[in-house]
Amino acid sequence: MYRIALLPCDGVGPEVVAEGLKVLEVAAAKYGVEYETVEYDVGGDRYLRTGEVLPDSVLDELRQMDAIYLGAVGHPDVAPGILEKGILLRLRFELDQYINLRPVKLYPGVATPLAGKGPEDIDFIVVRENTEGLYAGIGGSLRRGTPHEVAMQEAVYTRMGTERCIRYAFELARTRDEKKVTMVDKSNVLTFGHDLWVRTFAEVGEEYPDIETDHAYVDACCMWMVKNPEWFDVIVTCNMFGDIITDLGAMVQGGMGVAASGNINPNGVSMFEPIHGSAPKYTGQNVICPVAGIAAAGMTMEYLGEVECGKAIEDAVIAALASGKLGDLSTRSGVSTTETGDLVASLVE
Repeated sequence: MYRIALLPCDGVGPEVVAEGLKVLEVAAAKYGVEYETVEYDVGGDRYLRTGEVLPDSVLDELRQMDAIYLGAVGHPDVAPGILEKGILLRLRFELDQYINLRPVKLYPGVATPLAGKGPEDIDFIVVRENTEGLYAGIGGSLRRGTPHEVAMQEAVYTRMGTERCIRYAFELARTRDEKKVTMVDKSNVLTFGHDLWVRTFAEVGEEYPDIETDHAYVDACCMWMVKNPEWFDVIVTCNMFGDIITDLGAMVQGGMGVAASGNINPNGVSMFEPIHGSAPKYTGQNVICPVAGIAAAGMTMEYLGEVECGKAIEDAVIAALASGKLGDLSTRSGVSTTETGDLVASLVE
């Protein structure tokens, strides 16, 4: 019996989570997976009501869960950064979810803005370090609010954090057909931290003679992701660059509505979510595409070791997209959030 924490949070998050659970219920019944869910009142509404973002008591309970399923974070009446830092970053750091895993996969029936590219060209995974770098929050300011203000934001890289991320990428590459890892950095100008990445990548790579290695500067990576996405298999990179190139990856694979991600602690509690935001202007309209949220439910099952169940959810998503019944996946597609969930659930069954 798996215990899955639900954090629907803000905006369209609850609507997306509801459709993911609808599909998960059907898939779990088919493959004999037993689970229970515990929903937590976390997000902008709670913050506005109580002044609390993520209470310590909730965090303690989340540590005991098998997985966390997140909707979306962001509220128009809460200043930017409060919820993102207080929920997303705090969970990633305190639960040591040191891998952000982002499959970039173009499904049949989904349009990509890249001319001449199809599903056979776009199928790679970004392994982003998730608990260090510029996101560690080290820095400060001096003479704030004056013409002489100074602001400092420091990036933090450790050998431990760098090595475990790189090693995860190599192990992942062993499960894939192409068996190639590309490290993305900016070591030609970011001397110290990225020198650590370069040396660690080379040293770890020696332990994986069966894996091809490659290197790209982050600006060149952005160029090649657009021009030749088929060059990539597994990309490993630091926190900031991973954050940027995965949004580019979402567009390459057809948009935010199909992109799911995992925040992974291989030895602890991991969290799965669609990468899109809370889209508050569409809240309650039943128009948001829930495919990414449904795919995140599938990733949750695979992480828990229920590979057949997770694969069934992904296959149903693929079939739904290939059917042409979901339109262009936009809020103007004419296909409602619940109708999309119903279709995917029926294809699982």
